[in-house]
Amino acid sequence: MARENAPLRVAYVASFPPRECGIATFTRDLAVAIEDLTRTRAIVAAMNDRPDGYAYDERVHVQIARDDRASYRDAARQLQRLPIDLINVQHEYGLFGGEWGEHLLEFYRHAAQPIVTTLHTILPNPDPTLRRVTRELAEYSACVVVLADAAVPILVRDYGVSRACIRMIPHGVPAVELSPGAREQAKAAFGYTGRLILSTFGLINPNKGIEYALRALPDIARRHPNVLYLIIGKTHPGVRAWSGENYREQLQRLIRELSLDAYVEFADDYMTLEQLVQYLRMTDVYLVPYLNPHQIVSGTLAYAVGAGKAVVATPMTHAREVLADGRGVLVPFRDSAAIARAVNQLLADPTARAAMEQRAYAYSRGWTWRAVGAQYTHLFAEVLRYDLPTLASGSSVADDRLGRGFSARDLYTAGSTTRLHA
Repeated sequence: MARENAPLRVAYVASFPPRECGIATFTRDLAVAIEDLTRTRAIVAAMNDRPDGYAYDERVHVQIARDDRASYRDAARQLQRLPIDLINVQHEYGLFGGEWGEHLLEFYRHAAQPIVTTLHTILPNPDPTLRRVTRELAEYSACVVVLADAAVPILVRDYGVSRACIRMIPHGVPAVELSPGAREQAKAAFGYTGRLILSTFGLINPNKGIEYALRALPDIARRHPNVLYLIIGKTHPGVRAWSGENYREQLQRLIRELSLDAYVEFADDYMTLEQLVQYLRMTDVYLVPYLNPHQIVSGTLAYAVGAGKAVVATPMTHAREVLADGRGVLVPFRDSAAIARAVNQLLADPTARAAMEQRAYAYSRGWTWRAVGAQYTHLFAEVLRYDLPTLASGSSVADDRLGRGFSARDLYTAGSTTRLHA
């Protein structure tokens, strides 16, 4: 039970900056959003992928060695001694040691506080080990959060997780305002005045399918000779450790073979949020040529939609959901000709492109980190106060406070007015 009029104290188990990892960035942004809402400092148990760890900030109180099962048990015991009400695990299978990350179960078995697990990847048709590990994570959790509606039936059908224990909270995005002239101002600041900007960002790896976008570029450049494709981001650290810069070098060779040097630039860096927002501001069409049809969520796609960008994407699960109803264009996997047709149509029709941008922007207003942080905070308060099977949607009293900003006291003193129905 949560204490009346007490601050909400949350610990996160996840990777964390300065580790270069999408989950690390997500966890930091979520923790900061909840800190701003509750005025309570986050506590982090950081997952390490190297023996010497990282130079973490003061939020990190505990470190877990990925492949050391005992380290998970020790972390749970260390968190027991800290003033924590609830633990949020940001889950990605490859983040944790053991087959399908099963070492994490050692943490769950020894944790004293209730756990809310956020599942960033949910794979259909699991093998027996994947099903067992995921199901146990759900059984140990007070609640499971997914980042897309499409994940819910997969968890219920393929993993046997109770629907009553699943909540959908979208991937957070920065609050980017649409303002007249912002695109051209951003282009001028980067020296791209007069260019039509295509972009793809994120940690580079072969599943991004960037080579298919590059093969579409000659046709796009013939129609729009002022086009420029920006490939933004460093090579994924895991890919770099396994195969070095082979994929990036393959892309660079393809650029030379197709004589695209004047139409492609790499921004080979791990971007700050401010830098990334500026790149998105200047983008005319955002490209998501990804190859995994079962990708349940893409943070880069969420950021592009949240920034009000016209998006051309392959029909992975997340894209089918968020780009429906004219909020983007879907093209077949590994189809460079289809990418070229879609991009050419958008670039040739600024009015249609602007309408698509407005639809995407309007759809994603509930995705800002403040809004997402409010949804998590509301859920955490519910878990601490009520039996989860009775939870489904927020009351008008609590939701009004979430919408206009609130303190943890607001949530707890809402009392009986915030009871929820199944």
